Amino acid sequence: MKLEVAAVGKDYLIPVIDSVSFAAEAGDFVCLLGPNGCGKTTLLRIVGGIEPATRGRVTLDGHAVIADQRHVRKVGVVFQEDRLLPWMTLRDNVGLVLTPLGLAAAERAATADRYLKLAGLGGFEDYYPGRVSGGMRQRAAIARALAIEPDLLLMDEPFGALDAQNRRIMQTEVRRIWRQTGRTIVFVTHSIEEAVAIGTTLVMLSARPSRVRELIKNDGHVERAKLVDDLNTMIMEEVERQQGAGPGA
Repeated sequence: MKLEVAAVGKDYLIPVIDSVSFAAEAGDFVCLLGPNGCGKTTLLRIVGGIEPATRGRVTLDGHAVIADQRHVRKVGVVFQEDRLLPWMTLRDNVGLVLTPLGLAAAERAATADRYLKLAGLGGFEDYYPGRVSGGMRQRAAIARALAIEPDLLLMDEPFGALDAQNRRIMQTEVRRIWRQTGRTIVFVTHSIEEAVAIGTTLVMLSARPSRVRELIKNDGHVERAKLVDDLNTMIMEEVERQQGAGPGA
């Protein structure tokens, strides 16, 4: 599934995104980076058709993404909060997203079990969210997003609430799941180290109103430590530019 973002902009009371363009080939793992307030989550929501762009165009395999309209392509979303229903088992939480597809109860359960196992939760299907760890709940949220077999998977800072150890574990796990499924992923993170560790394409956004400052193919040609340093420098430059421009910029 090819994603194309063409001159996308978003205005609220002030411009948040000026004009952002990039493309992702099928199977890419794209990480969106940038200073706080530059519109990373807003851009992700526009890509997913959750909210409209003020200008520009998003296409999935050539089909336009129109906010609040049924897409030709399926899009899965993983938020920072797991958003699991506490009165349902992990199986039922995952199976819930399959109900609109008209699947029989047995097929929903089998599909939920398959993706829970893929996410490393085999044997925990009958557990309730309150009985498992935060990392396990996020695995269930990933399983839920994958259960619809999306063409595009969007992840909005999904590990931000986890401790450092669980965050590293989940970074490894999401890379494993990505390799096994071949899904195209767009992933928002504030952590440069995380982006460099998991992403194949890094989109560095400028300060608000944002543009693409740098588009980097993370293919191993640049040493990881140097890439982290370079990206940290870019972030600091953008923060300083934003502070110098004042609050209305």
